[in-house]
Amino acid sequence: MEREDFVRLAGTAGQALLAQIDYSSTTDVLALVKKLRSDGHDPATVAAVLTQAKLRKRGQSKFGEFAAQMLFTEAGLEQASRLKVAALHAGRFRSAGIAQVADLGCGIGAESMAMASLGLDVHAFELDEVTAAVATYNLAPFENARVEIANVEQLDLSKFEALFFDPARRELHGAKKSSTQRHFDPANYSPNYNFCIEQAKTKPTGIKLGPGHDRKQIPEVAEAQWVSVEGDLVEMSLWFGKLARENIARSALLLDSGGQHEITSAKIDSPNAELGELGAYVYEPDNSLIRSRLISDFAATLGLTLIAPDIAYLSSNDLIWSPWLKGYKVIDNLVFDRKKLKAYVRENNIGILEIKKRGSDISPEELRKQLAPKGEGAATLIVTRVGDAHRVLVAQPISN
Repeated sequence: MEREDFVRLAGTAGQALLAQIDYSSTTDVLALVKKLRSDGHDPATVAAVLTQAKLRKRGQSKFGEFAAQMLFTEAGLEQASRLKVAALHAGRFRSAGIAQVADLGCGIGAESMAMASLGLDVHAFELDEVTAAVATYNLAPFENARVEIANVEQLDLSKFEALFFDPARRELHGAKKSSTQRHFDPANYSPNYNFCIEQAKTKPTGIKLGPGHDRKQIPEVAEAQWVSVEGDLVEMSLWFGKLARENIARSALLLDSGGQHEITSAKIDSPNAELGELGAYVYEPDNSLIRSRLISDFAATLGLTLIAPDIAYLSSNDLIWSPWLKGYKVIDNLVFDRKKLKAYVRENNIGILEIKKRGSDISPEELRKQLAPKGEGAATLIVTRVGDAHRVLVAQPISN
């Protein structure tokens, strides 16, 4: 979003027009633009409002009904925490008896909103002027939250009781900032990752990071938590000082329609689960279990074993129900041979074909084209290793 677009959106005309727009995936955008233009609305305001209406629609997946009262930037929405996850972050601070938090790199203000709603005194800082303005708009209902434009690496952080970092991992590019570049090197985060870690040594601190963050860079003194929402791995967060829970070094947290589920360990690393034979059922663990390397802690209690070294598929002869697992009944165990697979698909009248892979360099899209499924049946192909062999498991998903 450009500065001029924010000014248009925040103005009386922009607010009124934004309140009128009922955008959905079926909206005829061209017809809507034509109507708004014929009604005399400024073309630039119409463009800004329609873009914002689309972002609000996308924002519903993270913010629910609150999205209709918020403003978003493209990159800000992409990196913002889901409201339920931000609420858990805020709850950590409140449970630790903390009253004041500096939200450093606040983005569009999602974390600050959650903290302020729990009564915490929030000082939010953002380097980008437009993003800071958006955060100010979103935090307007909260008297206990304020936003400042600042480079957080140049702030005196000693005056704050606790810190929360959400380093920017995306950078806008182009004349209209229409594209983003994702940074994978923590040295390119803003603020810098090492800066965040050094500050975390001084007081209670939370650091939100991408779920693929290098485990080798996690300080031993931190509690590291991988969070999954309805099977979507959304973040890895580090907690320091009294925000870190006693005797928990690593944890996997799953949020779904059934509530919260968590696996924890006092160890900073765990060995792989035991290797075993392929059973009647194959299970795909939630990605938070995989990333946290807590599969062995989980699998051992249920008698599950890996089907191949370093491949995150578990198996057993027993049907197991768990929110942590997506299960499949094994129908056939085949050699990976494209011609034979195509014949198998044809002979079994398979028309709906899901292809999953682990430990294989095949492209599911290309393989589906080669197999040319046509028919009324449905199946899942799991292309993976079983022991040391490259196999294709024909399977049926198990509904929970």
